[in-house]
Amino acid sequence: MLTWTILALALSSASVVQAIGTPLGFGSSTTGGGSAAAATPTSNTQLVSWLSDSTARTIVLTSIFDFTSYYGSTSGTICKPWTCTPNPQVAIDQNSWCENYEPSAATGTASWYVSGTGYSYTLKVGSNKTLLGKGSSAGIKGIGLLIQNADNVIIQNINISDINAQFVWGGDAITIVGSTHVWIDHNYIKNVGRQFIVTGYDPAKSVTISNNLFDGRATYSAVCNGKHYWVALFTGTSDTITFAQNYIYMTSGRGPHVGGTSGYTQYVHLVNNYYVSVGGHAIDSQVGAVTLAEGNYFNTVTTPSVSGSAGNEYFIQSSSELSACQSALGRTCQANTLLSSGSVSRANTVVLTALKAQSAVTGYSPMTASAAATYVQANAGVGKVN
Repeated sequence: MLTWTILALALSSASVVQAIGTPLGFGSSTTGGGSAAAATPTSNTQLVSWLSDSTARTIVLTSIFDFTSYYGSTSGTICKPWTCTPNPQVAIDQNSWCENYEPSAATGTASWYVSGTGYSYTLKVGSNKTLLGKGSSAGIKGIGLLIQNADNVIIQNINISDINAQFVWGGDAITIVGSTHVWIDHNYIKNVGRQFIVTGYDPAKSVTISNNLFDGRATYSAVCNGKHYWVALFTGTSDTITFAQNYIYMTSGRGPHVGGTSGYTQYVHLVNNYYVSVGGHAIDSQVGAVTLAEGNYFNTVTTPSVSGSAGNEYFIQSSSELSACQSALGRTCQANTLLSSGSVSRANTVVLTALKAQSAVTGYSPMTASAAATYVQANAGVGKVN
């Protein structure tokens, strides 16, 4: 569990505000904006400028900054890959995606907001930045964050929502690409067109994603079950990611999807997360994945982990799997718990061999799955650490 520190100190006339707690795992040395004096932007334009400049900053949001119409709207071709009912998502034909990947899908035209639909229409976050929300009602709407070629970034206690939720390729909530030392903590994400969190092909290294609430309740869904499919996608050349103490609720896929490109490797530690009402799959370890799943609680999850995929995954359940993990990593490991959920049989010891050299994993002290379930339900999301 996190060791809480004081959020705000008054020093003379300046307010020094820092993120609460210490990141666990791979992102443990992340400091964000450090001791930079806190400031609150007064306009969308000022927020854009502060996030993207080269100055170390602690930016505190006290309300929702709505970027839905910031870049205007546009219209164009869409395709309809999913024919289920009710309310299937449709796909924007971005970079000829429909022709290349869904050539037999029905097509049409539609209008959508430009915000979120590409790197040029996101909020770019530079190095040495801390972005904090005050209370439980601060954040951004209608646009996502792009952390690209940056070092030392903290995003804590903000809401991100309503990014072209009807449209695949309508926008991701948080993108991390070619960046190091990133901590995504205690946020609430809901109603986006694509991924809640995604890494690009350039590596996302020394990253911790913790204590977030990923709310998958959706009007539009790729599988028409009212549950968001696109939770997280980790695809970098050499990602190192701790995914810990997150609340994954009412989703249907990619929780997370790891890997997918031959020659790339992603080291991902999935630990002490709470999955509930997942009407599809949670973990999907594809080629290149080195995934350790321990101490997670799966409550009513159709498929906790996709079987038969090409990636390496060690999903701890039995006493022998626990023993092998503890022998390899030199510490106590924790079994996952499956309640009213599908079965899993994935225990590739290649994962343990690969992770012996990763101190972020060998030095981790996981909770039991039952303790994690209780902790996450009480502590994940916004309004808990301010």
